[in-house]
Amino acid sequence: MAAAQVAGSLTSGPAKEAQGEPPLEQGHGFRCLSARLCALRPDDSSSSRTELHLLFDQLISENYSEGSGVAPEDVSTLLVQACQLVPLNQNHLVSKLSQLIHHLLNTLQVIVDEQNLDFLLAYTISAIQQCSSWTHMQILQALAALVYCNGSKCQKLLQNALKGIQSLLNGGKMKLTQTDELGALLAVLKKTMFHGLPGLNIEMPTVLYPTPLPQYDGRPPIKPQQTESSTSRPAVNKRKKSKVKAKKIQQGEEEEEESSGEREVAPVTGSGRLNPHKGDTQCPSSLGVSSLPLAGSGAAGKDQVSSSFSSSSWKRVSSSESDYSDAEGGMQSKVRSYQAKVRQGALACFLSTIKSIEKKVLYGYWSAFVPDTPELGSPQSVSLMTLTLKDPSPKTRACALQVLSAILEGSKQFLSVAEDTSDHRRAFTPFSVMIASSIKELHRCLLLALVAESSSQTLTQIIKCLANLVSNSPYNRLKLSLLTKVWNQIKPYIRHKDVNVRVSSLTLLGAIVSTHAPLPEVQLLLQQPCSSGLSNSNSATPHVSPPDWWKKGPSGPFLEEAAVSSPKVSSEPCWLIRLCISIVVLPKEDACSGSDAGSTGGSTYEPFPLRLEALQVLAHLARGYFSMTQVYLMELGEVICKCLGEADPSVQLHGAKLLEELGTGLIQQYKPDSSIAPDQRVPVSLVVMFWTVMLNGPLPRALQNSEHPTLQASACDALSSILPEAFSNLLSDRQILCITMLLGLNDSKNRLVKAATSRALGVYVLFPCLRQDVIFVADTANAILMSLQDKSLNVRAKAAWSLGNLTDTLIVNMETPDPSFQEEFSGLLLLKMLRSAIEASKDKDKVKSNAVRALGNLLHFLQPSHIEKPRFAEIIEEAIQALISTVLIEAAMKVRWNACYAMGNVFKNSALPLGTALWTSQAYNALTSVVTSCKNFKVRIRSAAALSVPGKREHYGSVDQYAQIWNALVTALQKSEDTTDFLEFKYCASLRTQICQALIHLLSLASASDLSCIKETLELNGDMVQSYILQFLKSGTERDDTGAPHSPQERDQMVKTALEHISSVQALAGDTAKRAIMGFLEDILAVYFDSSGSQAALLGLTNRFLKTDVNIRMQGKSKVLAHPVSPTACSCSAWTQCMEQLSWKGKNNRKIREGKGNSEYHQTGSLRVHSPAVSLSSARLALPAHRLRRLGRVGGSLLFASSSISFFQERPSFLQLSPEPPKRSFFFSPD
Repeated sequence: MAAAQVAGSLTSGPAKEAQGEPPLEQGHGFRCLSARLCALRPDDSSSSRTELHLLFDQLISENYSEGSGVAPEDVSTLLVQACQLVPLNQNHLVSKLSQLIHHLLNTLQVIVDEQNLDFLLAYTISAIQQCSSWTHMQILQALAALVYCNGSKCQKLLQNALKGIQSLLNGGKMKLTQTDELGALLAVLKKTMFHGLPGLNIEMPTVLYPTPLPQYDGRPPIKPQQTESSTSRPAVNKRKKSKVKAKKIQQGEEEEEESSGEREVAPVTGSGRLNPHKGDTQCPSSLGVSSLPLAGSGAAGKDQVSSSFSSSSWKRVSSSESDYSDAEGGMQSKVRSYQAKVRQGALACFLSTIKSIEKKVLYGYWSAFVPDTPELGSPQSVSLMTLTLKDPSPKTRACALQVLSAILEGSKQFLSVAEDTSDHRRAFTPFSVMIASSIKELHRCLLLALVAESSSQTLTQIIKCLANLVSNSPYNRLKLSLLTKVWNQIKPYIRHKDVNVRVSSLTLLGAIVSTHAPLPEVQLLLQQPCSSGLSNSNSATPHVSPPDWWKKGPSGPFLEEAAVSSPKVSSEPCWLIRLCISIVVLPKEDACSGSDAGSTGGSTYEPFPLRLEALQVLAHLARGYFSMTQVYLMELGEVICKCLGEADPSVQLHGAKLLEELGTGLIQQYKPDSSIAPDQRVPVSLVVMFWTVMLNGPLPRALQNSEHPTLQASACDALSSILPEAFSNLLSDRQILCITMLLGLNDSKNRLVKAATSRALGVYVLFPCLRQDVIFVADTANAILMSLQDKSLNVRAKAAWSLGNLTDTLIVNMETPDPSFQEEFSGLLLLKMLRSAIEASKDKDKVKSNAVRALGNLLHFLQPSHIEKPRFAEIIEEAIQALISTVLIEAAMKVRWNACYAMGNVFKNSALPLGTALWTSQAYNALTSVVTSCKNFKVRIRSAAALSVPGKREHYGSVDQYAQIWNALVTALQKSEDTTDFLEFKYCASLRTQICQALIHLLSLASASDLSCIKETLELNGDMVQSYILQFLKSGTERDDTGAPHSPQERDQMVKTALEHISSVQALAGDTAKRAIMGFLEDILAVYFDSSGSQAALLGLTNRFLKTDVNIRMQGKSKVLAHPVSPTACSCSAWTQCMEQLSWKGKNNRKIREGKGNSEYHQTGSLRVHSPAVSLSSARLALPAHRLRRLGRVGGSLLFASSSISFFQERPSFLQLSPEPPKRSFFFSPD
C-alpha cells in the first residue's frame, strides 16, 4: 500500500519515551488523540481516510495553552506516526497533515530531535515533488516550521532541498526564462557547491548576472617547462570497480567512505577569490604544471610527485591531528561527510540546470564557473576547478568534473573566437584574448589535477573532461605547446592498471588527433620516438616492437611488394598507430589488472572497450593524418581483416569504419585538386593490392551478414570508398562481385542497408570504367528508382542523391565523341526516370534538392529524337513546371539553388524550344524574381548564372522578355548589397561578378530592337553599372562555382566581344542608342586598360573604334588640334603612343588656324580621323577621367575634376575655366 511504502522508505527510529508524566488535567486531550492515532495502521480505505481527517481536525482545534504539559518528544512521535499513515498520493490528507505540522511546531515551539527531523524533512520534500501544486503552500509552511529553530540539526536539509530543485528541473516544472530567476539560482548553487570546503568562506551576491570574462593582465604567463610524468597512479580503493557509468549524480544515499582517494586540502579564505595560504608554501591551484617534479620514472618519480603535495598547505584535517576527542573527531568526520554530500547535491543540481537552459544563455555565466588566468599578484578566482583541485572528497571532485564537461560539451562555436597567436599589449583586453586565457588556464588546472589525483574513478573524469576541452578548443588560433603538454602528460596513463583510465586516455588521444586536423604540432608529436614517455615496467598494454611485431607468420608476397612500392613519407614510424594496432591484435599480458571491466571471461585479448577505442583512434588518424597512416596501409588491412573475422559485431563494425576512412583517404589523394605530390601518393598498384586483400577476406561475409544490418550498412559504405582508378584495375571477377553484391543488397528489407546500398551505387555509377557501360547504368537506374519509392525518408534521400549522380553520368557521356551511349540508352527508361524525378521533386527537402538536380540533367540529356516524340512533350512540360515551382517556393535554400542550377542545365539543351515555348516566359520570370528578391545570395548567384546560359538571341524570346531580363539584372546589381543578414555580405562580390557577366552576355547577343531599352537603362544607371563592370574586370583570378571567367584576358575579351557585336548591329537611321552603348563600352575598356597599364591594348582599341564624332569647344587661339577620341583612357605616358592626327573643321567647313591678337572666340565643329600617325609635341596635357577627382598639377598644367577631361595652360595671373562643360567636351587654352 502507498502509505506502507512511504513508511518503509523513510525509516524512522522509535520515538523516545516521555521522561515525565504531566498532570492529568494538562495535555490529557492531546495524549488521547495521540494514542488513537498511534493505534492506527496504514490503510488506504475510505473509512481510514475519514478517521484521519477527523483526528487531524481535533488535534488542530485542541487548545494548547502555555504550560500545557505536552512533551516535545510526544509531538515528534505523533508527527512521525502521522506521516507514516498518510500516503503521498492523498493530496487532501497531505495538506491537512502539513497544517498540523505547522500548527503544533509553531504553537508549542517544539525543537525536533535530529532523527525525527530527518524523517519529517524527507517526507515534506517528497510531498513537494509528488503532490499537486495546490498543496505546495501548506507543505512549504510545514517545511518552514521544521527548519525554524532546528538549523543546527539540518545537516541533510540542504542536500534534500537541492534534490527537490533538481527534481523540478529534471521534470521541466521550473522554467528559467528570466535572467533574475536563473541568476538567483546560479548564485545559490555557487554558494552551496563550496559549502563546508575547508578554509573557504565565500560571499556571493543574491543574483549572478551574465557578464563577459573579466579582464586580466596582458603580460603572458611564465611558460612552463615541458616535463613528463613517467609513472601512473594506481587506484587506492581496490574494492570498488573503477568503471564510471554515464548516469545522474545520485543523492541521498547512505553515508559512504570518503577516505579512499581523499585529498589533502589547503585552507583558503576570501570573498569570492582564493587567497594564498600564509607562509612560503604555494597554493596548488596557482602552481604551474612545470612546478611539479614530473621527470623521472619508477618509485623515485612517484615519491617526487607525492612530496609536492605533502607540504603544510595540503594538510588533511584528521582526528589524529586535531584537538577533538575520539567522539568529537567522529562527529567532525560525519559533518564533513554531510557537507560533501551537500556539495555533490549542488553540483548535481547545477548539472540539471545546464541541461535545462540553452548554451548561449549558459555561456553568459562562463566567468562565474570557469577559471581565468589570474593577474600577477592576485588570487585565483573561485571556480569549478577549485573543487577539482581542493575538495577532499573524490566523489565531489568527480561531480565537479562532470559539470565542467557538460559546460565544455558543444562549446566549439563559443570558444572559436579565442585567439592568442600574438602578444596583445593595448589599453583594453579583447574578448578573444579573454577566452584564450580561460582555455589556457583550464589546460593548466586539469593537468595539475591529473598528476595529483589518486582515485581511478576521478582520474577517468579528469581525462574525459580534458577530451571535451581538446575537442572544442581552437588550437589553430592559439599558441603552440598546449597540446604538447596534454600529450606528454597523458602518455603514461595509457598503461594504467585501470581499464577505464586507459580507455579514457585513448579517447583523449583520439580527440587530439581529430581536432582541427592536420595540425603541425600534432604531426610532430606523432613522429616522436615510440619510447618517449611509455617506459613502464608495470605496463598493462603490450610492448611496442618493430613495425612487423605482431605478425605471427612470414610476410606474404603482398606485404613484400607493398614494402617496396610504399611511398617514402616519414622515416620515423608513428608510435600511436603501432600502439593501437598492438592493443587490437595482440593478446593481453598477465600483468593486466583484474579491474578490467568489459572483458569477456576467458578472452585472451584486451577488453572490448579498449580495443574499440583503439580502432577509433586509428580511424581518426586515417581521417586527419593520412600521410602518416598510409605507411601502415597493408598492416592496417590485415588488422581490418582480423576485426571483420571476429565474432563480436562491435569489433566488426569498427573495423569496417576504419576501412571506410582508409578508402576515403586514398580517394582524397587522387582528387584533381589534391596538393599531394604524385610521388607521395600511395601507388595505384598498392591500392589494388589492398582492396584485393579486402575482397578476398571477410568483407564479403560482412556484407552478407543479415543478422547485423548495421554492419552490412557500414560494409557498404566501406565498399563505396574504393578508389576509382583501383577499381578499374581489379580483376574482373572482383569487380563483378562488388557490383553484384550491391545490386543484390538494394533489395534488402532493412532501411539502413538499403540506404547505404543506394548511396554506394550512386558512387559506382561515376566510375570512369563503369559509366559508359549501358547495362550497368540501366541496372543501377532501375535499382535507384525502386529505392525512390521506399517508405523511409533516409532511403529516398540517398536514392535521390544517387539519381543525381547517375544523370551527371549521362551528361558526361553526352560530351564524349562516341554517340553510342545516347543511342543505346533506353528511351522508356529515360521516360521512367523523368516521371520518378518529377514525383521526387514534390517530396521532402532532403529528396527534393537532388530530384530537381536530376530533372535538370535529364532535360539537358534529351536528344532531338526524344523531343520529337509526342509522349515526351507532356512529360517535358511537366518537368519544367516542376522546376519553375521549385525555384519560386519558400523551400530550403539548397533546394532553390539546385532548382536554379537545373534550370541552367535545361537552357543548355538547344533542341528544346527555348524562346518559343509557352514555358519560356514562366522560366525567365521565375529566375528574374529570384535574382532580384531572394534573401539568399547564393541562390541569386545561381539564378543569374542560369540567365546567362542561353547562347542565341532567339532563346531569350521577345523584345519585351529580353528587356525584362535586362532590367531585372540591372535592378539586382543595384540591390546587390541590400541584405539584413550579415552572413550574406561575403557573397556580395560574387553576386555582382555573376550579374555583370550576365549583362555583358546579353549585350553580346542584343539585336537592333533591344538597343533602345539598353540605352534607357544606361542613361539612368550607367555610372553604377560601369563601376561594377570595372570591378568585374579587375576582380580576382579564382574561378567560382558559377563558371565565371577567371583570367583578366577572358573577362576583358567578353567586353570586347560585346563591343564588336554592338558595332556590327545595323541600327535604324537616326537611332543614337548604338552610339551611346558603344561609347559606354569603350569607356569601360579604356579605363580598365589604363588602370592595368595595358597601353598596347589601348592603342588597338583606339585604332579600331575611333570613327566617332566628338563635340569640342575651343577657347582662345589654337593650332591644329590632335587627341584621341577616348581621352578618358589616356595617361600622360600613353598619350603620345595612341594619338591620332586629327584636323579641326569649324562651321561652314572653314579650317581654323592660329588666331590673331588677344581676341577670344568659340567654335564648334566635328573631329574626324585622318590617319593613324602618332604625333604630338606637347604631350603634357592628359590624364584619365577616373583620376580627375580633385585639382592637381601635372607637367605644369592644372587639371579640373569633371566628368570629362579639361586641359588648362597655367598662366601667371589667371586660370580660365568653363563652369558647365558639355558632355564629352575638351577645353584647350592657347600656348
